[in-house]
Formats: sequence, structure tokens, C-alpha cells
Amino acid sequence: MAKKRGTALEEHEKRKLNKQSFQKLSGIFRFLLPYKWTFIAGLFFLLLSSLTLLTFPFVAGKLIDTAQGEDWIVSDINTIALMLVGILAVQSIFSFFRVWLFALVSERSMRDIRQSLYNRLLRLPMTFFDKRRTGELISRITSDVSLLQDTFSVTLAELFRQVVTLIAGIAFLFFTTPKLTFFMLGTFPILVLVAMVFGRFIRGLSKKTQDELAAANVIVEETLQSISTVKSFVGEAYESSRYSKGLNRVVHVALKTAKFRGAFISFIIFALFGGIVAVMWYGASLVASGEMSIGELVSFVLYTTFIGGSIAGLGDIYSQIQKAIGSSERVLEILDEKVEESSEFQVDKLEGKIEFEQVVFSYPTRPELQVLKDLSFYVNPGEKIALAGHSGAGKSTIIQLLLKFYDVHQGEIKIDGQNLNRWNLEQLRSHIGMVPQEVLLFGGSIRENIAYAKPNASEEEIIMAAKKANAWQFISQFPEGLDTLVGERGVKLSGGQRQRVAIARAILKDPSILILDEATSSLDAESEHLVQEALDELMKGRTTIIIAHRLATIRKVDRIYVLSEGKIVEQGNHLQLLEQEDGFYANLVRLQFADN
Repeated sequence: MAKKRGTALEEHEKRKLNKQSFQKLSGIFRFLLPYKWTFIAGLFFLLLSSLTLLTFPFVAGKLIDTAQGEDWIVSDINTIALMLVGILAVQSIFSFFRVWLFALVSERSMRDIRQSLYNRLLRLPMTFFDKRRTGELISRITSDVSLLQDTFSVTLAELFRQVVTLIAGIAFLFFTTPKLTFFMLGTFPILVLVAMVFGRFIRGLSKKTQDELAAANVIVEETLQSISTVKSFVGEAYESSRYSKGLNRVVHVALKTAKFRGAFISFIIFALFGGIVAVMWYGASLVASGEMSIGELVSFVLYTTFIGGSIAGLGDIYSQIQKAIGSSERVLEILDEKVEESSEFQVDKLEGKIEFEQVVFSYPTRPELQVLKDLSFYVNPGEKIALAGHSGAGKSTIIQLLLKFYDVHQGEIKIDGQNLNRWNLEQLRSHIGMVPQEVLLFGGSIRENIAYAKPNASEEEIIMAAKKANAWQFISQFPEGLDTLVGERGVKLSGGQRQRVAIARAILKDPSILILDEATSSLDAESEHLVQEALDELMKGRTTIIIAHRLATIRKVDRIYVLSEGKIVEQGNHLQLLEQEDGFYANLVRLQFADN
């Protein structure tokens, strides 16, 4: 969550306000350019609002002087009182337009930033996501942008208003009551110095409180994400105790902070009101000697109230701008990331020939570990091949490289004789369909999940795909049919039902190359039979790669490639490989049947 105004800055949020840091913040200003005239109009109304309000203390002082019998342009106190009401009314109108115009600019520009961020995230390579946590990326698009929104809608406006109030107010005081103004300014340095020392110490304690609270929140996040594990291990009491200890640490640090904050506030109140007493004393002396009127003293007190409020507000604005610069850095970091590279080569229909030639690959996050070592194999159009081997042998990596989630280090991958790097990424992936082992559906309706492969599909096409996937029989039994909501990640459907929805989606996509990540390995017998029938229908006439977990399901494929430690150690059909009694595949089959 974004921090509230006034909370302590963390170390990573602190930014020096120099030319370089403001340049980073100005990188966000390009999103304001389409609304620049609205923004300028908002600044104009802000200026009018601030200057109008600054006339209030002057006219209020004249009200007192007129009541004392002194002459002014207007000699009737009722008329002057109406003038004060008029000033407040005009200022209110200016303030309304200022708030409304800044809201228009900030809401629309932040919408544009969020959209740009989301569009960029969707087009970034898998290597980017391997190095980032999902929560961190969501924070960019929520907390960081919200903080920027606060900056552009409130903080910048407040900064402008406080500066205008400060400069115009002090200038007016020097013009009307120079002696008292110099006396008042003489009391400021001591207050500022003490406030800086105390403030730095309290900010450190506040940060420690936030750190302890963050640690306690991590416990909640971990527990809720793994609630099934917690319940299965009867860990409720343990987790509750762990959270309680974390909260006690928060309370301990927070109370220590409160002691020092109380002492600080007490000193500031004493010193501030002591300064006011001193100024009032000196002002009363000037009134007694006839050097200033009572009305001028009242005006002076009101102006100093405005000026004091402006000075107090500038500290908070400074920290807000520091946070905004940090947020702008993090947002621009993503907007400046390079998107996936894509070439122009396209065809209307893929034949489905696949070739891996001496491919060497390591994941960018683990460059020292070679996952594929000089790997070569082929799949002819329309063939059905299987990849078999122990977990970690490189089966899933081959699929990720085929989808061009990563670039190979050595060797090349070809589809229909063309190097993968020459293909248009969008078109290439649109010709590859995949049914994973663990299906994660989107939280909408069954219709939306099937039509995800072809958003403009007709009702008839969706129903036909569902029938071919053996999914229509259970969909038609739901009261809401295709409009049945599947719940978050499809939790309202059984495993077999989710698999058949995923198969229907793949059928609707009508891919040239099909990838099956052993879609029946975790199903019961009846669901497996229905899903296998649907898969047989889906595989007709398509180049198919099956990642084999249960070897009994790949007996009918044209060729099996057996992988071990990133290399193909055997190849052939099921019977050929079984004939090699000392072979790797035959040993795998024996182990599985022994387990069964």
C-alpha cells in the first residue's frame, strides 16, 4: 500500500532534490502534455485562490480599525464584514475550479500511465519476469502510480500555493509592519534547528515501526497464500502466535516513538506559543507607543498564521516530492525496458515442421547451469512425438524455447525451415496451441475462457469446440451454461472439467503445432477417459509434442525422445525402446510399473 502523508521516508525513498532527480520526475510529465491547457488553467485558478485569500487578513484588520473609529476607504463595519464574506465566497469558487481541473488532469494522466505500464508489462520478455516478483510489479501499477497521482493532483498544487502564500505574505508584512516582521523572523532559526534534530530522530523510529509492521504483514501474506498447507498441518495456533509476536514488536517500537514524538510536540507547542507571546508582546508595545494600530496587529497575526502554516506544510511537501521521484524512477524503469524482439516473417498456415539443431541453453537467472546441451531433434509435419525423462531433464525448457520465451545461446531452432528469430512473434504463437498439466483459467465465465483463443468466435463455434472437447455435456448441465463463472483460477470446476475447457480453447484456436503437457496425469479414470478422447480429437492432423509423465499414455506416438541432463540419450517408438532392456526408457517404464 502507498504510505500516508506525513510518514517517515525509508532509505530507498530518499532522493536529493537536484537537477537529475527532477529530470526523472519530468519523465512522467510527458503524460500530462495532452492535458497541459487544463493544467495551466488549474494553476491560474490556484493563483487567484491564493491571492484572494491573502486579502482576508488585511480587510479583517481594517474591520477592527474602523470599529475603533479610524478612517478607511469604507467606513461602515457592516459593509467591510460583507466584503470579508465576499472574499471567502470568491475564493471558494476559485478553489472549486482549481480542485476540479487538477482532478481532471491527474485522473486522466494516471489512467494513461497505468495503461502504458500494463501494455509494456504484457510485451516484456520472460527474462524480465524471472527476475521480478509479481507483488513488486503490481505495486508499480498501483502504489507507485497512486503516489504520483497524489503528487500531481495535490502536492504540486500545495507547493505552488504555499510558496505564493509565503512570498506574498512576507512581502506584505515587510511593507506594512517592518519592525514586527524582523522581530518575528528572529525567532524562526531556533525553532527550525530543534525541529530538524528531533525530526530526524523520530523519522528513524517511525521507519523501524514500519519495518516491524511490514514483517508482521509478510506473515499474514504467507499464511493466506498457503492456507491449505496451514490447515493440513494444523498450524493455525503456531501462525497466530507468530503474528502476535510480530504485532507486539510493532507496539513496543511504536510506543517508544510516541514518547519522543510527545516530547517533541510538547516542546514545539511551548516554543511556538512562546514565540507568539513574544511577538504579541512586542506588537502590543508598538500599539501602545502609537507606531501601529490594533487592526494592523490583527492583520499581522493572521498573516503570520498563514505563513506559519505554509512553512509547516513545506516539510511534508518536500518528503512527498522525494517519494514521487522514487516512484517515477520505478515507473520509468519499466517503461524503458526493452520489449520482446519480433521480426516480420509470416505465413497464412504453418506446415508444422520443427528442428532443433545443436541447441545449448541456460536460464538467464542461472547462467552457470546448462539445461540443454548440444540438443538436436526434429518433428515432421503431422507427426506426434513425446519427450520423456526424469524431472529436470529439460522437457519443459524445450517448449519454452519453441514458444520463444527465451533465446538460445548456441545452435538454432527452425519452424518450417525458418529460424525462430525470423518469425513474427505474435503470428508464431498464434499457430501454437498448448494444453498444460495444471490449467489456470481466468476468473470470468466458461464462454470467456474458451473464447480467449478467438475473441470474435461465434456462439456456434464455441459450442462446437466444447462438444469436441467433451466439455459440452457438463457445461449444458449448469443453469447458466456457457455464462457459468469459473471462480478465481477456475476453482469452481473440477480438474477434469478445467482440462476439457482448456482443450476446447485449444480446439477453437485451431493451431498447427500442439503441445500437450500430459494433460491426463492427475485425473481420475472417468475424467481421464473423457479428456483422452478429446485430446485424440484435438491431435488429428496436427504436429504434436507430448511431455510425458506417465509413459503408458505415449505408446501410440510416432517417436519418443528420451532426455537425460539436457541431452537426448535414446529415440524410437515405444516398442523399439522397450527392446533395449538395459536402456534408459525401459528402466523408466519398469520403475513406473513397479510404483503402480
